[in-house]
Amino acid sequence: MPSYDLSRARFRLSDEHVFVLITVATGEPVPDEFHAAQEELRACGLIDGNGQLAHVLLPLIDTLIAPTVVISLEAVGRQGQLNHGLLIGQDHVISHQAWPGTSEAEYASVEPKMLVWALANMVNLQQSGPGGGAVHADALVETRLGTVEAGLAALEGVSAAEAPGSERSHVHEALAQDPALGEAQATLLAALIAELRSSWRMTAAWRGREEGQDGVAARGFAVWDCGPLGYWHRELPAEPLAAGQVGPDSAVRLVRVAPKKVWDLIAELMPEEAELRHV
Repeated sequence: MPSYDLSRARFRLSDEHVFVLITVATGEPVPDEFHAAQEELRACGLIDGNGQLAHVLLPLIDTLIAPTVVISLEAVGRQGQLNHGLLIGQDHVISHQAWPGTSEAEYASVEPKMLVWALANMVNLQQSGPGGGAVHADALVETRLGTVEAGLAALEGVSAAEAPGSERSHVHEALAQDPALGEAQATLLAALIAELRSSWRMTAAWRGREEGQDGVAARGFAVWDCGPLGYWHRELPAEPLAAGQVGPDSAVRLVRVAPKKVWDLIAELMPEEAELRHV
């Protein structure tokens, strides 16, 4: 069921609820298959008996309908994939954050000056602790995508009944099938995969110009959060990636970076005013 918190202007909504709200706001008829979602919005008071949207929804709806910049965050961990993000409009900024095992996400207003902080919070960026230590010059892994996928598959195949710490040996065994990797790199990559909390990719998109033509401009980056082993910037394959752009033989390069570098990468996603094409 959808719900909302008036004190903080935040909402819990599924994709179906968002579709209904936009449809109602733009004066279009709600398709039959979304009537259940529409009734749930009525039941919680976000749509009144006359079919009008509650006033508290206006900043959210205005931003959903006409965002200037869309920032998407795709995070993959042991609980599956979660999709978060930010919508930057002319007058408001709205964040949305998913929760494992539910179909609803939390939508909330964000103070524009806190954009980078909000995105850093979505990825649980930590400035202190074991993962925030010194970065060594040799903190680098270079291999193929197929090798990385073999290591991740080995991690998923480890039974909960096996001895604690057995993940690393299983992953190392899978990685060793690639003789080009080398023992030192296999050992390091096995440790990273065994400690992997989440891998995430963040992409910003906006109306701009590409190669002299009007279109959608984008930039992004990807990071592995390996807990006590720190943050690793996935430099290759470079983001943003299109579907079908990579395969098993695609190069992978992981470089350990300090939390401050991750913060800077987030800040650098934001387009300058001159990059935006206003319609």
